[in-house]
Amino acid sequence: MPVCADGHLSQSIDYCDVCGSALDGAPVPDPAGLRLCPSCATPTSGRFCEVCGHDSALPAAPSAARSGPAPVEHRRVDPTVLRTPGPDEVPSTDGAAPVWVARVFADRDFYVRVQARKGPDAERVGFPDFYPERRIMLHGNQFLIGKRSASQGIVPEIDLGIAPVDIGVSRAHAMIQVDPGGGLTITDLGSTNGTSLDGADASIAPQVAVALRDGSRIHVGGWTTIAIGTGP
Repeated sequence: MPVCADGHLSQSIDYCDVCGSALDGAPVPDPAGLRLCPSCATPTSGRFCEVCGHDSALPAAPSAARSGPAPVEHRRVDPTVLRTPGPDEVPSTDGAAPVWVARVFADRDFYVRVQARKGPDAERVGFPDFYPERRIMLHGNQFLIGKRSASQGIVPEIDLGIAPVDIGVSRAHAMIQVDPGGGLTITDLGSTNGTSLDGADASIAPQVAVALRDGSRIHVGGWTTIAIGTGP
């Protein structure tokens, strides 16, 4: 039986069972035989922990109740049962900004007016045989009207470069903007053929914002009209 430096007999061969001192010539513990100290969780193979000195021969102390909030109970929800929100959970739409919608279509009346006044490019502009109407939701603060150009980095929100193309529309023709109160304005960006509103022959002044309303019609190019309204 091993004897420590203080003369204690020990059944362990690495540390003294009495005083915990290391025994001379103690073999290196086999990692497979290591266990975690119940006090400080340090790997150890002897009776006494090398870090905190805990005696593993002592009976385990009763585990203390863990402090903190009570565990949350998770209940299974039946996905087939619809829950009706309470009155305080229904979102209010009072005072919400309107959702604007741009309706793009080929306008024969506008085309006839352009041909009658012989505007720029009038002799080259032909009315399309078929042009499907498009509806574009205006989500955001500003919306460029024009034609996409990868080389110039122009990516309009209202892209009029989709076939059949109105050749009278400029690459960056006009800009629709949302003001802080939720209203809309239109600004011609110096386009070749100008921008007019609501059937007028005269174009609006370039680089000047003009207010729009629900039902306004924006005329660009040789036959394209963009009607502005609120959704859906």
